[in-house]
This record gives sequence, C-alpha cells and structure tokens, in this order.
Amino acid sequence: MDSERTSVHQLFRPERQYCVPFYQRAYVWSLKDQWARLWWDIQQKAEARLEQLEPTPHFMGAVVLEPQERKKLIGVEKAHIIDGQQRITTLQFTLAALAIVLRNLDHTNLLPPVEACLRNSDLRNMRDKEIEPFKVWPTFYDRAAYRRAIVASSLGDLRRDFPNHFTQQGQLKKIGINHPPALAAIWFFATEMTAWLKANGASDISAAEALVEALLEDLVVISITLDEQDDAQVIFETLNGHGVELTATDLIRNYVFLRAEAEGAAADQLYETLWNRYEDDSWKATERRGRLNRPRVEWFVQTVLQAELRDEVDQGRIYAEYQRFAVASKLTAADQLKTLSAYADHYQALLDGDARTPIGRYGKRFKEWDASTTYVLAIAIARSGYDEASQDAMFSILGSYLVRRAVCGLTNKNYNKIFLQVLKNLKGAPLTPESLRTTLEEFGGTATRWPRDEEFRHGFLNNALYPGCLDAPKTRSILVELENALRTERSEEPVFVSAGSLDIDHMLPQSWSEHWPLADGSFASDDELADIRSGYLHPEARTPRQIALQNREAAIPTIGNLTLLHYGTNRAAKNYKFDVKHKLFLTNTNLHLNRAMLTASAWDEGTIRQRAEALYAAATTLWPAPQAAEAQKPAAAQD
Repeated sequence: MDSERTSVHQLFRPERQYCVPFYQRAYVWSLKDQWARLWWDIQQKAEARLEQLEPTPHFMGAVVLEPQERKKLIGVEKAHIIDGQQRITTLQFTLAALAIVLRNLDHTNLLPPVEACLRNSDLRNMRDKEIEPFKVWPTFYDRAAYRRAIVASSLGDLRRDFPNHFTQQGQLKKIGINHPPALAAIWFFATEMTAWLKANGASDISAAEALVEALLEDLVVISITLDEQDDAQVIFETLNGHGVELTATDLIRNYVFLRAEAEGAAADQLYETLWNRYEDDSWKATERRGRLNRPRVEWFVQTVLQAELRDEVDQGRIYAEYQRFAVASKLTAADQLKTLSAYADHYQALLDGDARTPIGRYGKRFKEWDASTTYVLAIAIARSGYDEASQDAMFSILGSYLVRRAVCGLTNKNYNKIFLQVLKNLKGAPLTPESLRTTLEEFGGTATRWPRDEEFRHGFLNNALYPGCLDAPKTRSILVELENALRTERSEEPVFVSAGSLDIDHMLPQSWSEHWPLADGSFASDDELADIRSGYLHPEARTPRQIALQNREAAIPTIGNLTLLHYGTNRAAKNYKFDVKHKLFLTNTNLHLNRAMLTASAWDEGTIRQRAEALYAAATTLWPAPQAAEAQKPAAAQD
C-alpha cells in the first residue's frame, strides 16, 4: 500500500470519483459531534492566514482508498472508499457551501479551484454523464438528497429543492423534522462562512482568499491507497478499532460484501436482493433483552448463528462469532446471505405475530412471555421442513413447557442454554414433535424439568399466580387462552380477539376484610390479618380461625379467583361485597370465564376451588402433558 499526506485540493483535483461502496453504512456525521468542530478548525486556519501567520496543516485523519480496475479507456478513474467516507463526504459539503457563499458575495474569481474539487469536468471521457461528474458518489440511501444538495448554486436553490424543510421566512426548520444530512450540512457551513466573511469584510478579497486557502490547503488527510495484495477487510477493521466505532452489523455487512467482491460475485445484486431488508428501520430498532440493548438485526444474527452452530454465541462479540460461523461453514458470501435470508421471514413472522404461519401464531400467543430465549428453537422448528400441523404441534409442546414451569413456580433462569441444548441433544436428528417431546421429557431437576400433570395440577389449583408466580402480562395471556378454550364454534364469538381494555380482577378482592365475611359470618380485623400475613404463625399452633384466615388469603391469588373484567366495571366493583360485584358482572360481562361468577349464589374458597377444577380441564388441552397418557392419571393426593 502507498500512503501520502494530501491536502483537500490534492485529493479532489484529479479527474477521479470516490465511490462509497453500496454495502457501507449511511452518512452519519452531525452538527453537534463533527460539523461544528470542523468549522472551528477551518475558521482558525483562515484567521491565521488573515494575520499572515505561517500556516500549519490541520490533520483530519486517514482515508483508505481501493482503486478500481478501469476495464476500458472511457470512464472516470474510480476508487472505493474503504475507510473515511464520512470525512470525504463532509469535505464535499464544505466545498459546496463555500462555492455558494463565493457566488453570493460576488467573489466568483475564486470559484475555479473550488469547483474543480466539486466536479469532474471532462465530459468527453465519461461513460455515464449523469453520475461521473460527481467527485464523491454516496451509497444508495444518501444519493437522492445528495445529488440535489451538492449541485445547488445558491441557498435559494436549496429552498426550492427542499421546500418542506424551510419555514415561511426561508430558514431551515429546527423542530419537528429530520433534514437530509447533505442539506443540513451545506446550510450550516454556508451560514457560518457568510457570517465569518461579513465579520471580516464581506467585500474584502483577502478574507475570501484566506477562507479558500484554509479549506483547500490547510486541511490534510493521510491518503492510503491499497494495491492488489492488500486485504481491504483487514485494513478496514484495524482502522475502525474492531467495532469500537462501527456497529457489529456494519462490520458483518462489510465482511460479507468484500468477500463477495473478492469471489467475483454480483455484490450489488446480492445487496439488493438479500441484504437490503436489514437496512429498514424495523430491523435497526433497539430491543432490550436482560441488561443489553441491541438493534433487532443483531439479535437476529445471534439467533441464526446459534441455530446453525448449535452452540452458544456471545452477543458482545457478535462480529467475531459471525466470522467463526463463516469459517466453520465454508460458505461463500452469497450462501452466507442466503442462509440469513432463509431465516429472516420466519424471524419477522415470529416478532410480528403473523397468524398466517405456525411460528407467527406462536409469537402472537407468547408475546407477553419474554420468550426471546426460545427463538433459537422456534426458528429451527420453522426451518424443519415439516407441514404446518407438525410445526403447530412442536410450538404447542414448547408453549406447554413455558406455561407449566411458570405456573409451577419454576425458574426461567438459563432458558437460553436449555433451548439451545435441545438442538444439541438431537445431534443432527430431525426436529419433529416426537423428538422435541422426548428431548424435553429427558430434562430433570428444578432448573429444567417439564412438569407432569401431577405437578402441574397442584400448581394450577393451589399456587399464588397473581400476584405470585406470574406477572400481569402473563396472567392476562393465560386468562385469554382459557377464555378461548371455553368457547365453542356455537358461541356467538368463537374467538376472543383482544383483552386490551380488560383488567385482571380478583373476584374475592385482595382487600376483603371489610365486606367479605368468613364462613361463620364474622369479619377479620386488621390485627388478625397482620398476624396471618407476617408468616410467623407455627403450623401446629394455629387456631381454627387462623387456619380459616390463612385459607382465605391463600385462595385469593389462585386461578380460580382470577378473571378478566372491563376496567370501568373493575373500578366500580372495587372491594365491595359479592352481591354488588355479582350485579355488575350480570350487567357488564359476557366472557365464558365469568360464567361461574354469574351462576354462583355466593363466592368463597369452595366455589373458587370448583372453578379452578373446571379451568384445569381446559388447561390440559391448551398446555398438554409431557406424556399424553398422563392426562388420564388420577389427581395427586397432595391436592
């Protein structure tokens, strides 16, 4: 490689076009972080020249250029910007702004050297006269605004070509709109240059000359030109600190497409057909999992790598992990992209809850369960090649594992390792409903077991679910599923669509002492309840009344006492006695979940238990047992 110190004038003067490869990220420099500092540096150099001080170069960093083979005589010489596109593009914005200012202040005699750095002028030697006049050709998502802004000859042209970005007074809007970087940068530099020249005598040619010379001569970059033996990817990574400045997605994109070009593939076509989707805002949106915030596309890549490698993948080293996959798989760049694409539709359907697909139905059903730890197994199911019925059966098994463990109060810690272990345990065998069921059945112990009917029944009937084992979203999800399970094709509405306006209600309220008597007709005092809730009572020293109070408290958060109710009705019911709540239910609910409340003449621990038993019958259908035969087992004695 060759390197040399190069001024702006030397960099842009030759008849050459610097192309930002289509797979690189968009222009991201901004006023706060870069433009204001660059203008300060230009201004300092211009003022030093005005004071006739010896100019000292201002180093802007390095640019790495990869010359492109010129296959025929016609056409402008081109070089790809491997590193430094932000600097080079910003310099074009400053030059465009300077040209506008010189025209506006009638310093047109200084325009030629500036315009020579903005445009290639030898049209006779151009194959594409629409594109090759530009000194810098940005990546595709910046091009439209760049082309309009960079050719503007005045601020009036910018107002005309970007009408929605200006106020009625002709100023750039400051609130409520995101400006294209090309427009915002040129406007900023032109405004600052105009103010500086006016402060130093707008009609004084010496101030204008000082500004031109400062920009063209005093700003310096180290221009590094690669030769055929240099690996552009290695140099790119080294100069960018192995991901310190760029995101993992940027590095992966560059890795894949530099390899594609080295392999002679149609890289631009691969980009448009197999990568471009990941540039959409929906894939760039930040998602939180645990303590980490990452763009959706990075979580996606991690999931794909886990499914392909059947091994743990460190999210903090996702680029290095991707390289590990590329080396291990020995896939070409094109095949790497095809592998990602094969998973992408399934992953999108999973997150969107697309009910047209099995994985989408699973995603919709378990949206509230923070089921991201299951995604590696979910997309493996979707990629299994089996029909929808088989996939639905596998997702039902996976859902049963989640719900049964949650209802039984078992930990969800290390779920990411557990579901990855499922794939490892298959050891290359097909992923089928039978193999998935068998693999999950083999797990044992508190951390991994899939509760059988005996354990599930006990937890479903007796455990404190809300508040308790489940948070509000999971509780609501379970109640919605139970509601749909209770409906039949003969129901007026066979499917319950949304619980968005419904609250979780405890029919026997959590604050019950004032309006809900015990079986003997007496009411509990605050002191009695404080003793019960303290948890200090010895089981063998309890009085019959204390046992009754404990049983009442234990029944309230169980499934038999939980339901859904319109938030307005729920707030009206508050903690009032059963007769009041019963009338409100009669008037305001048509949910099958609430039939037991509607037909009951009283509501106590006995009716709560009866309702839980009825709901359990539906639960075993929704979240089937690890072994089908277990559904026929008698109730456990511990119940």
